[in-house]
Amino acid sequence: MKKHILCFGDSNTHGYCADPSDCADGGDRFNEQERWTCLLQDLLGDDCKVYEEGLSGRTTVFSDPLHESMDGLGVIYSTLMSHERVDLLIIMLGTNDTKERLGVNAPCIALGLERLIQKAKSVPAWKNDAPNILVVCPPHIGEGMYENPCGGPMGAGCPEKSRELAKYYREVAERNGCGFLDAEGIAEFNRVDYMHLTRAGHAALAEALAPLVRERI
Repeated sequence: MKKHILCFGDSNTHGYCADPSDCADGGDRFNEQERWTCLLQDLLGDDCKVYEEGLSGRTTVFSDPLHESMDGLGVIYSTLMSHERVDLLIIMLGTNDTKERLGVNAPCIALGLERLIQKAKSVPAWKNDAPNILVVCPPHIGEGMYENPCGGPMGAGCPEKSRELAKYYREVAERNGCGFLDAEGIAEFNRVDYMHLTRAGHAALAEALAPLVRERI
């Protein structure tokens, strides 16, 4: 059986494209030659199977009053079990947790990540019953977010909170025996809504993740 690598995240794992001119298909989702999950599959080769589990708007554990089923905690059990045996879980969440309406700060978002990790570890879906998790902290949300229509619903304080996440995420990852990658400075966000990866950002993230994944599997 191939090694199963599960990528669990939000719109940046789903592949949302805020700038259609940056996508070869001219649409609002990067295609299979552009998304970081698909590029990671290509880099890892045929002995691995990379699964995409990205949902736009997903948070770590926080329920969104405007949209149901957005918290990762509520679906991590079924998601892991549907792909058992899992060799590696990659979690890249936190951008949506910064939304003003959720009312949580960066340390609290990190606690949400830790709760999600602990739940994931408890699920009986791991190969050899050995939980194996790699945490990716998303790039920083840009101040230009406020100039885009999406900035209003996101609310105030998102860029500031996103800039604080990495230090807390690193501590959570180390405390829970997880791998860690800070994507800031590696994978770029666009200059349209300032919170979604560019085509180049997807490629850079896949390149950065590939050696880390190989080390852990």
